[in-house]
Amino acid sequence: MENDNLVQIDHMTFGYDRRRAVLTDISMRFPRGKVVAIMGSSGCGKTTLLRLIGGVVRPQSGTILFDREPVDPSNIERLFALRRRLGMLFQFGALFTDLTVFENVAFPLREHTDLPESMIRDIVLMKLNAVGLRGAAMLRIAEVSGGMARRIALARAIALDPELIMYDEPFAGLDPISLGVAANLIRRLNDATGATSIIVSHDVDECFHICDYAYLISSGRIAGEGTAQQLRASEDPEVRQFIRGEPDGPVRFHYPAQPIEQELGLPG
Repeated sequence: MENDNLVQIDHMTFGYDRRRAVLTDISMRFPRGKVVAIMGSSGCGKTTLLRLIGGVVRPQSGTILFDREPVDPSNIERLFALRRRLGMLFQFGALFTDLTVFENVAFPLREHTDLPESMIRDIVLMKLNAVGLRGAAMLRIAEVSGGMARRIALARAIALDPELIMYDEPFAGLDPISLGVAANLIRRLNDATGATSIIVSHDVDECFHICDYAYLISSGRIAGEGTAQQLRASEDPEVRQFIRGEPDGPVRFHYPAQPIEQELGLPG
């Protein structure tokens, strides 16, 4: 059977230094046209995975393939060609505050294409219309709400019709209505464009509502994976603790450290 994964990670290990691995022996598959969630508590390595897929950092071992080609940060020409095929929704939007809504969405089109301004205008308005903000095109970023800013960032992320869209905490800080709108937009845009979507989030309910498959990362490794139904039914202690939001379980609150008595020089 032909491999139909747009992104494939095999036995990948990564750490920002040699003393501690952030991710250990990670293997993942991201099929074309599907929405895949990467969930886990803060600091477990979710955003680092997006940085690895985008070629921002290099793994210590293992492989990352994008459309069967290795992601190689040292090959700048190939890396830039890869990045033109992906869109990124950053956790805090990363919009240009001195530009209008229209200019923000037009930026990647002007940066990466030679399209005439008339065509850029039409594309920008279509992308803004897709996220319900065509009427806000001439507003400045300071004039829009946080939920609107997230949708503007999404319009910019899809401006080049990417094959892969990566979402870093797309639901963070949104009110319930904006959160539902954002989740439905992700699913609808994915189905309409045929793109592959990777969602990094700790919002279990919204991810399960729209994803086709999910991975749960804990302590730098894959603690569980499967469909929403499979993960909800899991009896694995780490999976159950995260999915149900239980305060007590194998996932610890404290970052690893030596005993506080020892660090403060107190008698044992």
